[in-house]
Amino acid sequence: MIKEIFDRIYYSYLMPSRLSEYEQIIVEAKKNGYIHLSIRDLIEIILEKKDIPDKIFVHRHDIDTNIRTAKKMFKIEQQYGIKASYYFRLSTLDFNFMIEIEEYGSEASYHFEEIATFAKREHIKNETDLLKNLRIIQEEFLKNLRWIENRLGKKIITVASHGDFANRKLKVNNYEILKDPYFRKRCGIKCESYDENIMKLFDIKISDKPYPIFYSPISVFDAIREGKKHIFFLSHPQHWEVNIIEATRENIKRFYEGLFMKIIS
Repeated sequence: MIKEIFDRIYYSYLMPSRLSEYEQIIVEAKKNGYIHLSIRDLIEIILEKKDIPDKIFVHRHDIDTNIRTAKKMFKIEQQYGIKASYYFRLSTLDFNFMIEIEEYGSEASYHFEEIATFAKREHIKNETDLLKNLRIIQEEFLKNLRWIENRLGKKIITVASHGDFANRKLKVNNYEILKDPYFRKRCGIKCESYDENIMKLFDIKISDKPYPIFYSPISVFDAIREGKKHIFFLSHPQHWEVNIIEATRENIKRFYEGLFMKIIS
């Protein structure tokens, strides 16, 4: 318990920036012949029935918090001329930044969580009651999607579901919203980033993790060194640089969410 508390304090307030390490990932990938693609780039290659390049590095940023660091990561990517996907929650939408991402040629899209939001707002206590309201939740998703598209001035074709404590508590993923192929078609969504037909294309799927783990199941450097041809990398800006204000806000939120979990138990 003491170590966990120390790790949380270090990760939230004391950890040195890891952005130079992020830059080195890009350098190593380019040096080893990887082509960097956004998820949308990959989907368009598949839809157009083109050959997937021999070595690809598909990078998904989930902007859960810490837009400031996301902007720094984007600047690094611009320096090396690479593309990536950025998925924003309703709480982290920054349309000026998103438009800049799109104008550069990367992807700015939606990190959705309507199931978790509905469950918390309506104090849903079990999976059955939650799924009874799936149609209502889907309409909320579609309303949010259309609003983002209008503000962004671009059709969104890929999205990514966010994982929330309410999803874990009720054992229902936000992904459930897009399981219905007819609703997905109505939304104009070509891909949810966890779709199995996309994930199976990768030799390795890596996610960054908070200090002291950093990567799971292996580091990106090891994947490149081992010659994995198709690499998928999921990152979160808050794991790469401390932002004291954001970290404090998030820790307070975690505290109150813990209390909420007890209430709905």
